[in-house]
Amino acid sequence: MKIYDIEGFPNPLRVRIALAEKGATNKVEFVPVDVMSGENRSDAFKMKNPDATVPVLELDDGTCIAQCNAITEYIDGVFDGPSLTGTTPKERALIAMMNLRAENGLMNAVGAYFHHATPGLGPDLETWQCAEWGNKQKEVAGATMAYLDSVLADNEFLAGENFSVADITAFAGLGFADFAKVEIPESLTNLHAWRAKVAARPSIAG
Repeated sequence: MKIYDIEGFPNPLRVRIALAEKGATNKVEFVPVDVMSGENRSDAFKMKNPDATVPVLELDDGTCIAQCNAITEYIDGVFDGPSLTGTTPKERALIAMMNLRAENGLMNAVGAYFHHATPGLGPDLETWQCAEWGNKQKEVAGATMAYLDSVLADNEFLAGENFSVADITAFAGLGFADFAKVEIPESLTNLHAWRAKVAARPSIAG
């Protein structure tokens, strides 16, 4: 199978961490996509993913799967190792809930701020911007950080006692926040401690 992505971008990072957690990084072929030159918007790429976004997983039979949550769901199911998406209905639901909160409230909110209220990827790629929306989403990201900090006051990880896709999404979201210069308040001590713990995992630290 192939992963079309660009190394260093936040959503591709989510998939790469999931693969590493499952010990499957060497079982896929990574195909770089030149997002900065607009390769992802080409007709050839949009045949694989009409959303024109990375990452995209292409299976050996030609099936293409886009969207990080769908890709990590497949990765979690097809490769051995501890589950990242849960094994019981309750656990799966709690992980899915926290993953969506991290994705919508942090990852996507930081992305909206970066693409709308800063120069983003430059005028050739940022063809429409709404600074008011972007700045509002920066506030959402800050509120989500505070919420995650409160969750981590009582839990080792975001969806309980086990590392999951929710932690992967939040970790990538905080990295995106660093890049976009969205401050992570020092007062959020639980969030900072959790981030350091996650950063030390072999799937991330190497």
